[in-house]
Amino acid sequence: MALPQDDKAAIPQRPISNIVFIIAMQTEASPLVDKFQLTQESNSVFPNGVPWVRYSGKYKDLNINIVSPGKDTVLGVDSVGTVSASLLTYASIQALQPDIVINAGTAGGFKAKGACIGDVYLASDVAFHDRRIPIPVFDLYGVGTRQACSTPNLAKELNLKIGKLSTGDSLDMCPHDETAIIANDATVKDMEGAAVAYVADLLKTPAIFLKAVTDIIDGDKPTTEEFLQNLAAVTAALDQAVTRVVDFISGKNLSEL
Repeated sequence: MALPQDDKAAIPQRPISNIVFIIAMQTEASPLVDKFQLTQESNSVFPNGVPWVRYSGKYKDLNINIVSPGKDTVLGVDSVGTVSASLLTYASIQALQPDIVINAGTAGGFKAKGACIGDVYLASDVAFHDRRIPIPVFDLYGVGTRQACSTPNLAKELNLKIGKLSTGDSLDMCPHDETAIIANDATVKDMEGAAVAYVADLLKTPAIFLKAVTDIIDGDKPTTEEFLQNLAAVTAALDQAVTRVVDFISGKNLSEL
């Protein structure tokens, strides 16, 4: 998350050495597991019985863990959404004590905000769009806007697109969600980011968000059809972007990002 100046001054000026990736879908995680030559851990640091999966290894001077919520134990599909993301983020930070959390994954994008299929965005801010609490102050809590960890050098060096991320637990977009997303000034929409941001902020752990666009929400094609059609190709674009980000982070401390 964005750190106040006083907090930044208190951060030890040592190179980042421990990164945890929170990735919702196995399809999104697998290319990065192969890229960084990570190994699935059989001795879980997580509670017994949960389907969560962890891959770990060393890449350059970095300890890298990729964690995924795994498959739903009843239905066998990826455990997407904010509930799984929150639980997994909390358990991972507690167990693995990362210097930084990276939430990487796919997202829908808005052509009205300049998004195209295959674009990879570095989120500047994250918020919820489906927690509607029309009571003063509770309404702000529901939206839960948070800034991502400030990374101006990373964004400039890698020429990444910057945009705001809005999170909800539905793949489609009802009129209420659309109104909230517009109010959030979002360029990309996912199902996990703001939940990861909430937990990372709670546990005072810096977090950044990399989202690759699989579907154009305000386009002509049905969201589900476009998402499935582009998932493999866009995941490859995400893989390339994440690798460049990790290469940039290697040897740097947080204030150099």
